[in-house]
Amino acid sequence: MNRPSDPPSKPWYREPWPWFLISLPAAAVVGGIATVWIAATNADGLVVGDYYKAGLAINQVLARDEEARRLDLRATLQTEDGSLALSLGGRLAMHPERLTLVLAHPTRAGMDQTLVLHHAGAGRYRTALPALPAGKWHAQLSDDTRAWRLSGVVYSPFTRPADLGAGVTSTAQGD
Repeated sequence: MNRPSDPPSKPWYREPWPWFLISLPAAAVVGGIATVWIAATNADGLVVGDYYKAGLAINQVLARDEEARRLDLRATLQTEDGSLALSLGGRLAMHPERLTLVLAHPTRAGMDQTLVLHHAGAGRYRTALPALPAGKWHAQLSDDTRAWRLSGVVYSPFTRPADLGAGVTSTAQGD
């Protein structure tokens, strides 16, 4: 029943609409496979294995923050002569010989760094400047006895001084 004026019909695979309709579910399948691959190859660093014990430990952390407040402790972190320098102030009877600074990446626990700062006199501490990727880092400073804790947010590269305080999240941004 083809009339002579009708154009000849093309096979279905030569038409654009079937391919468009096939591409939508195909894109969903490709996206799903990519999501499964990403989930399988990357560990989730934000999940705490024993969340109950981590919740109980918060009281110990709060007590360390309170001790730092009682001693009126404050610290400034900056770079000097290619090293990381820290000034510690407050009502300490004696400055500890060394301090521990933990730089924790917000999402990748495998990138966390623990630095030991050595006393250089007059409340000043120094350590080698670590090679850190640029970005945001959570900093926690404590003495060897873990009696007090100062915390804050620092940005690498360390182009500006960053303040650490008791339960404070300061924001000294890098350029």
